[in-house]
Order: sequence, then C-alpha cells, then structure tokens
Amino acid sequence: MTITWFGQSCFRIEAKEGSILIDPFSKDIGLKPPRIKDDLVLVTHKHYDHNNTEGADSQTTMIVDGPGEYEKMGMYVRGILSYHDKSKGQERGLNTIYVIKTEDMTMCHMGDFGQDKFEEHQLDDIGDIDILMLPIGGRYTVDYKEAIEVVGQIEPKVVIPMHYKVKDLKIDIDGPDKFIKELGLTPEKVDKYKIAKKNLPAEEVKLIVFNF
Repeated sequence: MTITWFGQSCFRIEAKEGSILIDPFSKDIGLKPPRIKDDLVLVTHKHYDHNNTEGADSQTTMIVDGPGEYEKMGMYVRGILSYHDKSKGQERGLNTIYVIKTEDMTMCHMGDFGQDKFEEHQLDDIGDIDILMLPIGGRYTVDYKEAIEVVGQIEPKVVIPMHYKVKDLKIDIDGPDKFIKELGLTPEKVDKYKIAKKNLPAEEVKLIVFNF
C-alpha cells in the first residue's frame, strides 16, 4: 500500500484492491488539489478545504460523505458520526470519522475532529487501528495536546499527523513542531509512505511525517 499526502487532510491510499482519495480540497486554500482518478472518494464534512469532488467521474468513482457502511472492490469503509467542535456541532457542524479496511490493514482518518473528548461508543466503533491520520493544527480541530490524548486512547501502530500549517497554505493553523516534540517520537520523514501488514511496528508507535 502507498499513502500520499497532498496537504491539509487530503490523502490518496493506493492499495491492491483500488484507490481511495480522502478530503480533496479547493485550490482556494493555496495548495494544488489532486486530480480525482480514484475508485472511492471520502468526504469528512462539507467545508471547502475538504469536499472538492469536482472532476470526479460519477460512472467510476463512488463518493461517500457521511456515516454508514460502504464497500467497493473489496475495500471496506465505516463512517462514524462525530463533531467539528466542542459544542456537539453547534459551532462548525458535523464531522465523519472514517475507518478503512484494505490489504488486511485498518486505517482511521479523523477528519476535522474537534470534540473535547470521545463519546464512549465512538471508541468502540473505531476499534483496533493500524494507521491513524489525525488533525493537530488546532483552531478548527483538536490542538497538538488534544491530538496526543487521541493517540493515547486509540493506540494505533502508526501515527500520521495532518491539518497543520505548511508552505503556501492560506488557513491559519499551527505547524507540526509542538506535536512532534510533545509526542516524543523521532519522525520518519517520507515523500510517500509505503507499508505492508508484515512491516507494521510490533511494539513502539511509529510517527510518519510527510515532506512538503
């Protein structure tokens, strides 16, 4: 499996079964959006930096934009309702957490998770996770300290931070340095992350940070 990060919360997961694109953004955020050529597109919520599905071929691409259970080409997705803020969505609305199963690995993409704590059923619904993609930039989502609490509760094998300040991004959020320092792990820096189940870390959590 190969995971590519395009900035903000947008990832492409290329697996043996097919390709998944998560949270494609508008060019208005200052970054170059990916061209949609994927079998599945997952949208965590309806904000312009997460829901640009323009150009998707409705004949070949399945677009998922909310809670529920989905499957295409042997790739399984579960969407779990969550909130974009600490007020049960009253400030910024709803958010969908996606649990993705492909190549015998389980990933979790948190979207713009902004709750101050998990509801009990959410952790049960998320379950055991190999690879966790979570926001760390604060202001619109959990901040770096809250993100570290999320890592401690989910206990993934691999952590991939997202939704933080990078060059040319026009959205005012924090960079990754505080999260990396507080987490206390030496990051493995990659252009693309290639991973197979047999290579998942057995004990210590691995931190993956994309070059950007």
